[in-house]
Parts: sequence; C-alpha cells; structure tokens
Amino acid sequence: QLQLVESGGDLVQPGGSLRLSCAASGDTMKNWPIAWFRQAPGKEREGVSCISSNGDKTDYADSVKGRFTISRDNAKNTVYLEMSSLKPEDTAVYYCAAHYGGKHGYTGLPLLLEYEYDHWGQGTQVTVSS
Repeated sequence: QLQLVESGGDLVQPGGSLRLSCAASGDTMKNWPIAWFRQAPGKEREGVSCISSNGDKTDYADSVKGRFTISRDNAKNTVYLEMSSLKPEDTAVYYCAAHYGGKHGYTGLPLLLEYEYDHWGQGTQVTVSS
C-alpha cells in the first residue's frame, strides 16, 4: 500500500521560496503519477501541479505557472515542489497525491481532478505572510 508523507512547509515572507517534499513508502514511487493539491482556509481543495510517473511531463495551475516547479527523483522515492515568488494567496495546506493510473502502468500526464487520486498524504502547512 503506497503511503505518502509531505514535508517542508513553513512560514515565509512574500517573495520568498520553499521546497516541499513528498516521500513515498510501501511501494515504489516510479509507477505513480503524482500531483500537488492545496487547500486554503474556507476554500475547496485545488490542483496545483502534476508530474508523470517517469517525470517527462508536467502541468501547472495558471495561478502558479512560472513560479512553481514540480520534479521527482524516483531513486529517492520523492517528488518535490519548488515554490518561488510566494504570495499571501499561496497560503494553504499542501497535499501530495498519487493518481490511480499508477496501478495500471499509466505513463501519461493525468488531470488535476481530485477524485482521480486515491493515495493522499496528511498535508504540510505553507504560510506566506510578513
């Protein structure tokens, strides 16, 4: 059973940077497309970015394009989210999730649709404030 654990969340000033990590256990991460979602207080969870199982395809929400970079190191069973030029509106709990296509050898780039992801981490808090 794949298990995911996020880390790296912190309090950062506007304009600052953070790197989030999503570490996998229980299964090899190289089989799984992974996405980052976030949920701000009082708002619905939204997709931020996703990466294919071998890392050759990525996608981003319009709100983070040019500021966030998703990457993965399958040898370390870890996916990263590099965040720069952070804004107060980036404040949220950030979750990583594995797409169900990983059970079936899917190598494409999944959509950022929450219901298509069936393994979730517990989340890490990112707060952008001066």
